[in-house]
Amino acid sequence: AYEMMLSESQERMLMILKPGREPEAEAIFKKWGLDFAVIGVTTDTGRMVVKHKGKIEADLPVPVLANSAPIYERPWFAHVPPQPVLPQWVKAPNGNLNALKTMMGSPALSSRRWVWEQYDHMVMGDTVGRPGGDAAVVRVHGTKKGIAATCDVTPRYVAADPEMGTKQAVVETWRNLTAVGADPIAITDNMNFGNPERPEIMGQFVGSVKGMAEACRVLDYPVVSGNVSLYNETNGIGIPPTPAIGGVGLIPDIAFMADIRLKREGDLLIAIGREQGWLGQSLYQEIVCEKLEGAPPPVDLADEIKAGRLVRALIREKKVSAVHDVSDGGLLVAIAEMALASLDPTTGARLGVELFAYEGKLPHHAVWFGEDQGRYVLSVDPAKAEEVIERARLLALPARIIGRTGGDSIILKGEDPLLLSDLAEINESWLPGYMAGEL
Repeated sequence: AYEMMLSESQERMLMILKPGREPEAEAIFKKWGLDFAVIGVTTDTGRMVVKHKGKIEADLPVPVLANSAPIYERPWFAHVPPQPVLPQWVKAPNGNLNALKTMMGSPALSSRRWVWEQYDHMVMGDTVGRPGGDAAVVRVHGTKKGIAATCDVTPRYVAADPEMGTKQAVVETWRNLTAVGADPIAITDNMNFGNPERPEIMGQFVGSVKGMAEACRVLDYPVVSGNVSLYNETNGIGIPPTPAIGGVGLIPDIAFMADIRLKREGDLLIAIGREQGWLGQSLYQEIVCEKLEGAPPPVDLADEIKAGRLVRALIREKKVSAVHDVSDGGLLVAIAEMALASLDPTTGARLGVELFAYEGKLPHHAVWFGEDQGRYVLSVDPAKAEEVIERARLLALPARIIGRTGGDSIILKGEDPLLLSDLAEINESWLPGYMAGEL
């Protein structure tokens, strides 16, 4: 009985059924070849009583179990965030489009298609937001509603600044849900860290919880479940701090949802959000420059809320034909991902982009690869572009036209065009090659 009560066997779920519905639940479990057992009933006694073969093995007051868990007061010290990296720090060798090719063919940004094609991701035809986008969308069977789900964390951000890095992980899921047209509802957390008996690791954990709490409170985006996995070390070396955040949202009507796929030639691409050219802890810095320094990009929760509400409204008003949030790799990577997703399965063609010259004060490489937060790229009919920009400006959100869809390449002034077919080959080849042992 002791082992049955305290065993941490995996792949188990506990649910509370309405009285009399047990046979229906059991039939569902049997349909999928799963074990099912009724193990108890709820009472009004305020006590948890466990019996085995008629003998009482445990009899405890519920408040002690629910509200009196032991508190560990382990020593920890706060992490001091590094200084920001100036955007002028370094330029892309051999041009921005060559840097893009290097990044899109890296483990960090390579296509995951090899993975998700290994299983049926269209179960019962209810997967309406397919893999490869910002968030998956599954129809609530028999309704017009959709459930959007996503999971995110950037461990290099968290390692540099646990509080800001975890705040970013929360808002990244919030943006991903927003980008498909979902109202973000709640998160689940998966807190993966090294040995908490080491003060620096415990400090990472404390900072991470603080960042998550602040973001969830401001965004009205509660933590409804989660788990903690500690002591993840080998030979005294801990894993990167990885507070993975899973977000879920609701699309009231899947007729009003968005994806990242460019769809129409001649659309204008509009970037919404503040641009500072933030290269600290960026993939550009890590992959192209072979360094990883500085503070991660800061998160402005007030801007996140304004931009998110605007984007969801534009999606539901059908003012945009494609949406993608800007995250790993920055603006140029986001645009490339939208273009690669435009594949026509019938013709095999993709829709390219001509990017307009940037006329601001930031270095061009920082504009294209900076990982500033709170940004989206929208594909918009030219007739509606000025309205979209004006609505952003009324919210004090910067917005600018950055390009036009058309052709079969990514075109950037002063550089050789990058054929999407070549970029797709680079992006698709790394993971299958790695799994085949070729890399």
